[in-house]
Amino acid sequence: MSDPYSPDAYDLRDGPESSSPSFREGLHPVNIGHLVMGVAFAGLTIIWALFISDTVQGHDLRWLLPIPWVAAGVAGLVAAAPRMRGSRD
Repeated sequence: MSDPYSPDAYDLRDGPESSSPSFREGLHPVNIGHLVMGVAFAGLTIIWALFISDTVQGHDLRWLLPIPWVAAGVAGLVAAAPRMRGSRD
C-alpha cells in the first residue's frame, strides 16, 4: 500500500508519457501582474539610487522615469505572448 501523503501520490501530470515540465521540476506559471510590477519597481529603485548618488541630475529624470514603465510593459507582453498564441492545429 502506498503512502497517501507522499509527493508521488499526487502527480498532476496527464501520465508517464507527458513531456510538459511540472512543479517538481522547478517550472511554474508566471503571474504576469507580479512580473510587471516587479520590473517597474526594480527600475524605479535603480533610477532613485542613481538620483540619490548624484549620478543623474534632476533634468534627466524627465526621460529616465518612463523607462521602467516601458520595460515593465515589454516584460508583460513577452510573458503573455505564449498564452495569447494558443494552440496551432
